[in-house]
This record gives sequence, structure tokens and C-alpha cells, in this order.
Amino acid sequence: MSALFRRHGWPLGLVMLLIVAFWIVVQVVLPQLLMIDFSFRPNLLPDEMGGPKDVLTLTNYETLWANSVHFGIFVKTIVASAAVTLLTLVVCYPIAFHLAYELKGPKAARLMLVLVIPFWINEILRTFAWYIVLAYAGPLNAVLVAVGILDEPMRFLDGNGGVMVGMVYAYLLFMVFPLYNAIESLDVAQVEAARDLGATWARIHRRVVIPHAKPGIATGCIMVFMLAAGSYAVPALLGSPNSRWFTEIIYNWFFEGGNWNQGAAYAFILLLLCVGFIFAMMKTFRVSLGELTR
Repeated sequence: MSALFRRHGWPLGLVMLLIVAFWIVVQVVLPQLLMIDFSFRPNLLPDEMGGPKDVLTLTNYETLWANSVHFGIFVKTIVASAAVTLLTLVVCYPIAFHLAYELKGPKAARLMLVLVIPFWINEILRTFAWYIVLAYAGPLNAVLVAVGILDEPMRFLDGNGGVMVGMVYAYLLFMVFPLYNAIESLDVAQVEAARDLGATWARIHRRVVIPHAKPGIATGCIMVFMLAAGSYAVPALLGSPNSRWFTEIIYNWFFEGGNWNQGAAYAFILLLLCVGFIFAMMKTFRVSLGELTR
């Protein structure tokens, strides 16, 4: 904070500090506190609020454990979000390494631009594009049938496959950029020295590149997992009744069931899960919070 005041002076530094504090309190802290308060209260009629029935209770949280369907969707969302995170890491690691190590200057900038341009389009429109591609009568099925790979079109949107593909694509950049930033700071001499000593590329990545890129891997995994677990548009558009996401249940409680208290409890459980995942990643990769935010 002192560095902020030294760099910008007391008047400007104080204004910037107040703006940040206002954003954190009004946009982050207060809504979360309101959601927590809602989650511990029963769903009452307006004239019952503040009366004898308006007491703190754990009933909204117990609903998840008592409802086997909702609990199954909750578990499936956790597992599927972890799978999306792993798939995104597998897809993005070679891209990030190629950008940071093998390409330099204008070539890397051009490839980075190619990756970024599609994301100038709204996420819902990009998801609709995948809906068209993966549809039963879509171009992907047409090509696969035409070349003889499939005898008849496949229903890609009838399970979790379409949701997984859509999420990996939707959150690609949130994994690529942290990985790129981490790998770019690696001293090229370390890789060259390992190659001169006869190490294979697999060993170089396992012993040199990946240990150095741990903060970037942890950051990318955290961002992708939280976005995947909290996604609504992608599973709603690319999923089916057999592949519902936990966020769809939360949406139904809020906007279809009209039970904001129950929806707040489910949302807070999902929030706790994401916070737990952050600490799990920090412990797994042995990185600090400061390293994650670089």
C-alpha cells in the first residue's frame, strides 16, 4: 500500500484505494454475506418474514443430502469439472510450451491473436456454434458419415460429451495464458543443458519444465475448475436431461421454484467446494497465494 502512495501520491492513491475497497465490499463481500444469510433462513411469505418462523436453520443444507437426485448431480458436477480441468491442461500445455519456448516475437504474437480472436464473440454465441457443429444433423456427423467412420449420425448432445467439448473450448485461454506466463520465464539454458546431457523430451518436461511451471499450472487449473463448476450456459445449451449440471439446479431454485433460500444454500455449498479446490491445488503444487496471483 505504501508503494501505491509513493508511486501515485496520496490524493490519487487514496482515490484508487477507495475505488478498490468499494468494489470489493459492494460487489463481492455484501452479496456473499446476503447469500449466506438467505441460505440459513426458511422460505417464507413476505408477511411471515421477521416473525416467529423466521429463524436460522440448516434445513436448506440438509435438502442436498436428503435429495439423492440433486446429490448425484452435485457429485457428477465435481467429477466432470475435474475432468474438464484435466482435459484443458492436456490440450493447452503443448500450445503454451510451443508459444513460450519454440516461437519468438511476431510468430508467437500472431498465434496468440489467432487464439484470442474467437473469444471476442459472446460465450453464448460460441456455445451455439458448438451446438450446430455437434447436432445430430450437423456438419461433424455429416463428415464422419461421408468418410465412412460412422454408419449413421451419432447423438453427441445426448450425454456429457458435448458439454465437455464445449467447456474445454470455452475456457481454453484461462489455461493457456497462466501456463504461457510461467513457461516463458524458464531459462532456455536449462532446457538446452538437459538436452546436451542426453535427457529425452519427456524427461525434460517432467524434471525441468513442469516443476518450473507449477504456479501457472495451479492457476490455470483453479480458474478452469471454478468456471466449469459454475458454468450454466454451456451445460444448458450442449447438455441433455441426462447431463444436468449443479448450476442448473441452483438456477431452478432461484428462478423457477422461487425458493431463493434453498438456491442460496446450494450456491454457498458450490462456493465452499471451489474454495476447497483452491487450497487443494496450492497444497498439491506447493505454491503460495502470492505465486498464484503473479
